[in-house]
Amino acid sequence: MGRELTLAFHGAARTVTGSCMEFTLGGARVLVDCGLFQGSRSLEALNREDFAFDPKKIDAVILTHAHIDHSGLLPRLVAQGFEGRIWCTAATADLLRPMLADAGRIQEADTERRNRRRDRAGEEPFEPLYTEADALAAWGQAHAVELNDWFEPAEGFRARLWNAGHILGSASVEIEAGGTRVVCSGDLGPDNKSFHPDPEAPSGIDHLICESTYGDRQREQTTIEARRQLLAAEIRGALARGGNLVIPTFALERTQELLLDIAWLVREKALPSVPVFIDSPLAREATRVFASHAEGLEDIDGTSVFQNPAFRFVESVAESIRLNAVSGAVIMAASGMCEAGRIRHHLMHNLHRRESTVLFVGYQAQGSLGRVILEGAQRVRISGQDVMVRAQIRRIDSYSAHADQTELADWIAARAPVSGTVFLDHGEAGAVEALRKLAAERLPGTNVTTPEIGELYALPPAAPARRLKTGRMDIREALGRDWQNSYADFVTGLKRELARIDDQRQREAAIRAMRKVLDEYTAHRDARRERHRQ
Repeated sequence: MGRELTLAFHGAARTVTGSCMEFTLGGARVLVDCGLFQGSRSLEALNREDFAFDPKKIDAVILTHAHIDHSGLLPRLVAQGFEGRIWCTAATADLLRPMLADAGRIQEADTERRNRRRDRAGEEPFEPLYTEADALAAWGQAHAVELNDWFEPAEGFRARLWNAGHILGSASVEIEAGGTRVVCSGDLGPDNKSFHPDPEAPSGIDHLICESTYGDRQREQTTIEARRQLLAAEIRGALARGGNLVIPTFALERTQELLLDIAWLVREKALPSVPVFIDSPLAREATRVFASHAEGLEDIDGTSVFQNPAFRFVESVAESIRLNAVSGAVIMAASGMCEAGRIRHHLMHNLHRRESTVLFVGYQAQGSLGRVILEGAQRVRISGQDVMVRAQIRRIDSYSAHADQTELADWIAARAPVSGTVFLDHGEAGAVEALRKLAAERLPGTNVTTPEIGELYALPPAAPARRLKTGRMDIREALGRDWQNSYADFVTGLKRELARIDDQRQREAAIRAMRKVLDEYTAHRDARRERHRQ
């Protein structure tokens, strides 16, 4: 097996974040992506586990794109001894500096905030996952390569990148090693995507790894012009209610698409000139990178589209706080799934207002605050505080940067013949299973597999993959909603439910009953531990 190519899945298998695959041939080791887990606290806890490999023994990383769920653990990888190159497109390298630096600042700020919380009194302090300095050190190892140019990331490996049409600089990865030819899709863009041409990749390969984010969903096909009219209607409706329109948005790509469309709508007089606050220093930096690459982008006329006088980039925290007094404006802030950053501040100040509107324009992972709000929660917990949800909650699917089910199936079919195995990753369980069934129909006779985190496969040429190691059973419990989501649901409604009990003595009895359940569990746990010690 020493000279046979193997593949291990370390993330984004039956979940949509934490992308990381390890290819090994002899003593050479190459990672494709090294991303951050995002979503529930149980899932995020995986970021603090030891890597399933020795970072010092990794020869290279091939990075598909700059989104944090694909790049966000690179600073930790470098801090723990990885010294090789991070191969990527030039645009990804340009984006990686602000993206990783911002992630480092968020890690430091969130750690400081958590350590200040009164409900953590007496507990051991948190340490940041990594710092801004770690992030900049990782960016220093980025090495740009042109699309379609072959390069050699490690001994016995050669690889090249193909346009994935997902975000600026995004790429699929083709790898040849040990006589085996593999394609990793990375994240794939949809049809009618602003800025980028449709995805490309070679056909007639041995093995294929394809993302499945929207593997169970077909979006209504729409044009860019129709999408703009949907956005205009949402903005007009939100302003008519008299409050703000708050848009949780990813600082990279989604923000720039929204700015492109709002500028077009105002120019065409389909929308009045409305103040648009972009409360994300990262979005400002990403927009500058977009402007520097404007010549290679579709649907854009120079860089002036991002310099509209109605667009106001918010710099400092003090400026962000002053937006509390604003009404009748569009406020865009990261993160897109509401798990960190300034969007949480704006949700705290707008969710309880009936005149406000929250518009979701991107994917919301299971267990994320955005998913909880979108699924109709009446109360949510943000930074230790209970917040009523009275605002209008709206959604536009047509801004997705991911291909839908039909587009994914078409892309997979276009890679045929696949003589070995099609692996479906980067999707929640239902999405992966739905796409598996469709892919099996489109490629009859082809082995289609849905790997789990921790699984290891041998990848022979012209033959199905062989599983060498099973996945981690403990991680299954961390995928999707976790006990902390359930706890947040419980405590946000607990006070209200107790207040509905008219009799003071009955309220006290209810509290004693709940306390008794916890005391009985604690006694049972302690007794079990004592038996094990004996």
